[in-house]
Amino acid sequence: MTRSLSKAYDKNKCIRLFSRHRGRTGPRILHPDRLDGLFYETGGLTGQRPSGCGKVLLISIPNQQRWMMKRIVALLLACAFVMGALAAPAMAAKTVVIKIAGMKPEGEPETIGMHKFGQYLKELSGGKYEVQVFPNSTLGKEDAYIASTRKGIIQMCATGTQTSALHPAMAMLETPMLYDSYDHARRAMEGETFKLINEGFTEKSGLRTLNAFPLGFRHFYTKKPLNGIDDVKGLRMRVPNIPLYTNFAKECGISGQPMPFAEVPSALDQGVIDGGDSPLSDIVALKMYEITPQITLTGHILVIHSLYINEKFYQSLPEQDKAWFNEAAKRAADDIWQMVEEGDAKAIETIKAAKGSVNTPSKEFHDYMVEAGKRSWKLFYDTVPNAKEILESAASYRDAK
Repeated sequence: MTRSLSKAYDKNKCIRLFSRHRGRTGPRILHPDRLDGLFYETGGLTGQRPSGCGKVLLISIPNQQRWMMKRIVALLLACAFVMGALAAPAMAAKTVVIKIAGMKPEGEPETIGMHKFGQYLKELSGGKYEVQVFPNSTLGKEDAYIASTRKGIIQMCATGTQTSALHPAMAMLETPMLYDSYDHARRAMEGETFKLINEGFTEKSGLRTLNAFPLGFRHFYTKKPLNGIDDVKGLRMRVPNIPLYTNFAKECGISGQPMPFAEVPSALDQGVIDGGDSPLSDIVALKMYEITPQITLTGHILVIHSLYINEKFYQSLPEQDKAWFNEAAKRAADDIWQMVEEGDAKAIETIKAAKGSVNTPSKEFHDYMVEAGKRSWKLFYDTVPNAKEILESAASYRDAK
């Protein structure tokens, strides 16, 4: 038989109901005052909560174990407390979003490097960190997003020698005619040379450099072939509006024409310039070989970028988290070094397939460029206190294994 307690019962009536069914082996209903304020239903007898009797807890308890009810209640409450305590940290642990800005579009080594960093950091941290990538100057030009990173508005950014405005030695990441190959440069960037370049940078800038990776060696693209030294002298070549580049062009006997890269195609069409220099990836991406089919593999400057992180944010991380950031940056750089070198080989094939000409300079031409590069280093001696030490360090990795 089922009884419904839909009416409101006062304290005494609830107790009398319990007493009335005391001799039965079936369901029991106890008033909340009898068991720590909880109202029980023990089986077939349905009980809706009487007014003032608290919440209903459903449980089936044999008649002979009624005396254990209080212990069971205490156990349930203890379990609930423990489960809540264990669940609290999981509920509190939220994904931390890391924002990183760059200047290059999707598909470029810099942007791929940022995405790679995000993938590795998420993997290493078990999903604790998620990296949001803002490429193609989405958060402003380089100066703007570098400033945002320094202020802590965003946590990270990717850039190159633009940071030399904060620390002149950073310009030496792209020292003309310093590296013979990607292997040579990588040994220097993963060794003492990179450390020497970064000495004092964090203290001055509030940024920490996490890695170094290449965008590619710069090569000349021109309308006419460059067969020798005399073909270079007097050329009107587009150069980035950076002292490092304009000074090197002058030492080569080139008439450097500073202008934004976006203006190069129209300047070539109008005859304002005879050519310029860029990594092979850029030459192929913009199909510069269609306007200037002569590509000369001078490799005079290796463009190197880095991932930077706000130092205060970095220092706020637990030691384990710092290790994750460092390892993710290292893995991303490793991928880009390999990708860029392989990309150069594919770019040369693309240029040749499009009827472009890819030429290797003669030894005389190469030696001329090397000497021009060394003369341009005077700029560093005048602005970087440890320039000599940096150059000697880079040279020591030339034949290192």
